Amino acid sequence: MRGLTSWIILGLTLTFLIGPFLIIILAGASGGPSLAFPPDGLSLKWYAKVFTVESFRASFLLSMFLAVFGTLAALLLGIPAAYALNRYKLPGDETIRMIVAAPIIVPGIIVGLALLRYLVVPLDFTVTVALFLAHTALVLPYAVRVVSASLHNLRADIEEAAVLLGCSRLGAFMRVVLPNIRGGVLAAFILGFVTSFNQVPVSLFLSGPGVRTLPIDMLAYMEITYDPSVAALSALLAFLSLAIVFAAERLLGFSRYV
Repeated sequence: MRGLTSWIILGLTLTFLIGPFLIIILAGASGGPSLAFPPDGLSLKWYAKVFTVESFRASFLLSMFLAVFGTLAALLLGIPAAYALNRYKLPGDETIRMIVAAPIIVPGIIVGLALLRYLVVPLDFTVTVALFLAHTALVLPYAVRVVSASLHNLRADIEEAAVLLGCSRLGAFMRVVLPNIRGGVLAAFILGFVTSFNQVPVSLFLSGPGVRTLPIDMLAYMEITYDPSVAALSALLAFLSLAIVFAAERLLGFSRYV
């Protein structure tokens, strides 16, 4: 009886997690003119239409730019910060960790409004620059936390041995530390990429006319058109995210870092 109950609970949990994903896939494959479930027949025409919408192509490129380069910028800032927090006893280091984690803890709507009111408007930043800075700030906590986990598992005496053998501190970091935490750095990049690409609340505040990330463009598209192409695009993005995470798990053991 206990085993049957466990299987029922597992089945309900999987249905809860996978059910919405299956609904979106089928809704995107509808043969009808409007978004509906159960689908009105089956067709792949809406999946094909996704690639013909100009705004989707432009916003996809912008989202890719922000996800890739925003995450790289976050890593350039986050790796030295994680190293300092792990290798040195800094005054108020717990407070520093809390401040770094603030973009994760504070609701995205508040972050977006604060950036708009106190950074973008006074300094007259362009929409693209504002989005880039915002996405970098949002991804930075993930970079610090994941890289910190890798550094915590790396013995400090290995680096000290390199220094004692004549290597400079920077040289020891580049030749000894960085190669040994590359798995954590790649995991941080993948986590940051997925987080940035799918980000909505902050991007909603900072997007402007003709400059929108893909999730915001999908919301705007649904305001004027209620066809299944948005469901089809959502399914494709979900497949992309799953493929990235699955590849990371197979190659890096992604779950060890998050």
